[in-house]
Amino acid sequence: MLKGKKLVSKSASLRRKLILDIINRALKPLESMYKALAGSAKKTKEMFPALYRHFEELIKQHIITPGKSIFNTSKIGGMGGFITTNIMKRLPHIDEAQIEEILGNPSNKSFLEILTRGFGINRDKEKTYTKLGNGSFKRILIANRGEIALRIIRACRELGIESTAIYSDEEKDSLIVKFADKSYNIGKPKNYLHIKKIVEIAKQSECDAIHPGYGFLSENPKFARLCEKRGIKFIGPSSRMIGKLGNKIEAKNAMLKANIPVIEGVKEDLKSKRHALRAARRSGFPVILKASAGGGGKGMRIVEREEDIFNAYESAEKEALNSFGSGSLYIEKYLEEPKHIEFQILADRHGNVIHLGERDCSIQRRHQKLIEEAPSPALDNELRELMGAAAVNAIKAIGYEGAGTVEFLLDKNRNFYFIEMNTRIQVEHGVTEMVTNVDLIKEQIKLAEGARLAYNQEDIKVEGHAIECRINAEDPSNNFAPSPGTVVNYLPPGGPGIRISSSCHTGCRILPQFDSLIALLICHGKTRHEAIARMRRALDEFIIEGVKTTTPFHKLVLSKRQFLKGNVATSFIENNMIMEELKGLKQKKEALPKEKKVLIVTTAVAQYLAKKQDTPGKKINPWVMAARQEAMNEGSFEE
Repeated sequence: MLKGKKLVSKSASLRRKLILDIINRALKPLESMYKALAGSAKKTKEMFPALYRHFEELIKQHIITPGKSIFNTSKIGGMGGFITTNIMKRLPHIDEAQIEEILGNPSNKSFLEILTRGFGINRDKEKTYTKLGNGSFKRILIANRGEIALRIIRACRELGIESTAIYSDEEKDSLIVKFADKSYNIGKPKNYLHIKKIVEIAKQSECDAIHPGYGFLSENPKFARLCEKRGIKFIGPSSRMIGKLGNKIEAKNAMLKANIPVIEGVKEDLKSKRHALRAARRSGFPVILKASAGGGGKGMRIVEREEDIFNAYESAEKEALNSFGSGSLYIEKYLEEPKHIEFQILADRHGNVIHLGERDCSIQRRHQKLIEEAPSPALDNELRELMGAAAVNAIKAIGYEGAGTVEFLLDKNRNFYFIEMNTRIQVEHGVTEMVTNVDLIKEQIKLAEGARLAYNQEDIKVEGHAIECRINAEDPSNNFAPSPGTVVNYLPPGGPGIRISSSCHTGCRILPQFDSLIALLICHGKTRHEAIARMRRALDEFIIEGVKTTTPFHKLVLSKRQFLKGNVATSFIENNMIMEELKGLKQKKEALPKEKKVLIVTTAVAQYLAKKQDTPGKKINPWVMAARQEAMNEGSFEE
């Protein structure tokens, strides 16, 4: 009986061995094929590392997949055959001749260009200046609101990254809440500055990174430091770098070490108003007092006479303390009628730096930018190259990473001086995007992921001219007094070369607690003349009713001969009597036509009904609403 069991066991063992042999023989071709494929992949990674990472990312995202024919043979006939058979012949936008051309000379500069065309990417429409990062961001929290928050949401969506928005109690109906993948109420408007609360929401919503936008916490080193501590990537430079460049004295000293010219002044914070007086006497009047901890015109005073310096010091100190939490001031020699020129920078963590040309921001009121353009009409190619090189060298010297802006003042003798470094995306970044065809927000995000710059400075081309007008809810004829309220009619302009960056819409409320920006109107043309012509047309077309706007100011500036000639400086508004002329423009109080009355009433009714719709159990009949509007159109508002 025992012997019989041994025979059965031996027979079963032989069967198992036979089955395993059959399986191994069947898998032999697959093993050979796998080894060949692994060898080809290794060879690709060694010969074309950028291409390897590019295809790896495309396969991960299911944009391309290897063809079935690859599994029909255990041998792959070399690198070129693999690419041709399994990837390139499947691209809809290239032909055999182009395939042969790039395979014959893979080092040719057109290699990646043809590949991107093959995937249907129009590089003429949008250029990317970075190679792919590690793709680690799955979700980003946007610590901002309004136009810039919507701008970041769009960039995230195009990159395949989820967006998380925050909003205050009065903004639950905003476009940001509508378009973000997730949104969280932060309560009162002041909570946009609540560092711990925002970081906690980012952790709760499992965000990998936080984009601060501009304003609010965008240049707050404490915010960046807490993000670093909690394992969340702050999309911008390190907290140490923000702190270093945020202090204007430290920033100036860093530039001096990099041999970048700075304006004469004290190289330390002022200790008292008497210290300010002594420094002013040494450099000579006029001088300018500035806040050490911030910019944007806050805590800034021009002093032309010795007897005015004590009052100027006290008011600047108070404003700086209220704006930045620090009353520290420094002093510089004041340049009369300078031009304000800034250079847009991109820098990766590998030490590569490029600039994307300059912006002229000379049209200002109380040190607040109102109109920006690129390129600057004040620079020739020689000076542009010199200033751009200075900006790049400064960034390399301090080891900066991310997107940033190096700002200069240009005097009458064409000498330029560093004034500050902005460690965030600028309000006016869209001007640069229009002339370079690069999405700066997307590049900023990719750099934060660890992407490497793919282009040299020589590859950067500026095409045409772009101008931006900041359309604010302010009354320019009343000293730019804020004009909060509800926008009852909003119709932006269109046509070639027109771009609107805005989160506004009909029924949108301009809240007094926030910045009064309604829209950034940007116009591009082949020449500066064409860009100005398009801007004047766009300003005429732009319909914003319900609040006063700065549109009359922009129309007036663009009509001035000196602006048309490109003769602009930071004193342009004063020199051309713009404020006096605006005050003389009496706005006639016209009787509202019937159509506008209908529009105002229907907007108000729609908002009222929308609020009622939130009440459980109550539903609005759209047919009733339509009937009411039709009745009003038929004469309910006859005089």
